[in-house]
Amino acid sequence: MSTRESLEQLRKEINFHNYRYHVLDAPVISDTEFDRMMAELKRIEAEHPDWVAPDSPTQRVGAAPSEKFEKVRHPAPILSLANAFGANEARAWFERIRKVDDRVEKTKFVVEPKIDGVSVVLHYRDGIFMQGATRGDGEVGEDITANLRTIRAIPLRIPVESKAKPATSDKLKDLPLFGSTQHLAIANTLRVRCQQSSIAQPPAYLVVRGEAFISVKNFEELNKRLEENGEKTYLNPRNTAAGSLRQLDPAVTASRPLTLLSYQIVAWEDSLPQPPDHLTTRPTSQWEVLETLQALGFPITNTARRFDDIESAIAYAETWALRRDELPYEADGMVIKIDDLRLAEDLGFVGKDVRGAIAFKFPACEVTTKLQEIRVNVGRTGVLTPYAVLEPVEIGGVIVERATLHNFDYIAEKNIRPGDRVLVKRAGEVIPYVIGPVVDLRTGAEKPYAPPKTCPACGQSVEHFEGEVAWYCVNAACPAQLVRNVEHFVSKGAMDITGLGIKIVEQLIAEGLVKDVADLYTLKKDDLLKLEGFADKKADNLRTAIRASASQPIQRLITALGIRGVGEVVAADLSRAFPALDLLAKASVDDLQMVEGIGPNIAAAIVDWFNRPRNRAVLEKLRAAGVWPVSNSQSAVRNLQAGPLAGLTFVVTGTLPTFSRDEVKNFIQSHGGKVTDSVGKNTSYLLLGENPGSKLAKARALGVKIIDEGELRTLITDY
Repeated sequence: MSTRESLEQLRKEINFHNYRYHVLDAPVISDTEFDRMMAELKRIEAEHPDWVAPDSPTQRVGAAPSEKFEKVRHPAPILSLANAFGANEARAWFERIRKVDDRVEKTKFVVEPKIDGVSVVLHYRDGIFMQGATRGDGEVGEDITANLRTIRAIPLRIPVESKAKPATSDKLKDLPLFGSTQHLAIANTLRVRCQQSSIAQPPAYLVVRGEAFISVKNFEELNKRLEENGEKTYLNPRNTAAGSLRQLDPAVTASRPLTLLSYQIVAWEDSLPQPPDHLTTRPTSQWEVLETLQALGFPITNTARRFDDIESAIAYAETWALRRDELPYEADGMVIKIDDLRLAEDLGFVGKDVRGAIAFKFPACEVTTKLQEIRVNVGRTGVLTPYAVLEPVEIGGVIVERATLHNFDYIAEKNIRPGDRVLVKRAGEVIPYVIGPVVDLRTGAEKPYAPPKTCPACGQSVEHFEGEVAWYCVNAACPAQLVRNVEHFVSKGAMDITGLGIKIVEQLIAEGLVKDVADLYTLKKDDLLKLEGFADKKADNLRTAIRASASQPIQRLITALGIRGVGEVVAADLSRAFPALDLLAKASVDDLQMVEGIGPNIAAAIVDWFNRPRNRAVLEKLRAAGVWPVSNSQSAVRNLQAGPLAGLTFVVTGTLPTFSRDEVKNFIQSHGGKVTDSVGKNTSYLLLGENPGSKLAKARALGVKIIDEGELRTLITDY
């Protein structure tokens, strides 16, 4: 097979696996295998840049930022929906359209969720995704093609090819749309489509409408990562999705967990003449639209259902009003649509609202109440998080007395004050949050809120670094952080105390036996025997493991202290520059910044940690317990500086024949080398094992020398 043929085959396979992962949520290969395929595709395209096609999977990310958004005129009006609040208003809508056209009396209805996302319009020519736009004013939208390419649920080529065996109606019951036996007839129709889709030609021009959104779960995970990194969090999934799609840099959009569900065919133009085995003609019903979109490879909702009469459709919509928390995304209602597309078109529209569909809105999940007080929680990582104490209020059938305020910057930005009347939202199982104050109801007694200067749990002063959102308590003995600190101290990458898991840590702290990490080294056997689950052997084994950890090298102890920003790599660098904790404790910010990889924020965090009296007290207790490793003073540093790997930086990927990951890291460091986690321009060698990840492709792209375990040993023996 030629290189060009290999390229096309590789693209097809990657598109297939993208479809399995992002649309069907049923991957058939591991992330590592997928990364390897993507790396190979990038390598081939780098060698043959003239072969790069607009529908290549590599073109989803990395397009140059746009200076502005061009305007796109839609091929047909992208209309909106009128609202119905409750069953009676939905029936009133039905009566109105029945008077316009009596065919409504015998029509079927399709019910779909009304996702609280961003409406987008996707253009395909000859099966290739060519352009994507926002809804805009319904007539003209903004060109956001580069950003939409980053959403992996959007197929870049249709129909999506499948290497699987032809589908059967039994298999189709497992697909999102077909959850019960009442849909077997439709499943059989789709079976034919799926069997033939690999050879069918898509329409010459196809325009699809869908809703881009961020799921509730992914939104919570995104905000959690941002909060842990001290970055600004987002208010709600809908606004985050909208802001993500209108970024000038597609790489920013790619970093957000956007996905899409499709539900409408806006335009369909066949090529002339049609091939005799042409798969699809333009659908004539909304139900056929959904099955056609799915057959072509577009993601669709798994909650759509078709009904023979309006009352059944309304009843189904009402069930979701009670079950809205079960939806994986935020939705503010269900959409009831006339299934017959010709009838729906004949009914026309009123203003910007179509007559052939209605939005059955869910009860509001936003209310106002009084913000009685702002309090602060101290998280396990020391991050201070504010929350609102509310005058109790019912939201969606639940009494709410607490709500999140995200962070202190959010309070300042929204000018939220204790005593304010505030708007509170609760969506699904997400913790209720304060949207903002009702400023017009202020009495003048409400005063601006200032973040605390001391930790509410331990009374120690708190830290806030310029450019970060989070405020921190860095007291190692803070009771709010103690479990997490001890858990980190004993972990494998730190002091590696075997047998001391989180449950035992919690027991020791609950019984008052451990008030800081140094107390571990003064535990008595009799103390342990009082704990549930401990007998002589278990107590002896744990005390032996604790004593053994006292001989860990200094870089392990530096890691174990839990200084913000100091992980294993930074700790190893510090241990080379400061071979004793006494030296590190006396280091200034300027001294620390002389160490490669340490910037002003980490340097300031280290100095602050050692300056705190409570932390110094813990260090003295560790010294008294004999936990005070030293790297043989300056002689050890000189030996490392003169070692065979001195000045060399290594990155490890894959499984090595004889070394574990920790063992090879210690081996390299013991001979003067440095181990980092990511490949960069300063990487000297990539140490390659079996089943490597994406680091291999990056190393090749940067021209980094690649060696195996044997060659690593040769570097030392040849020295």
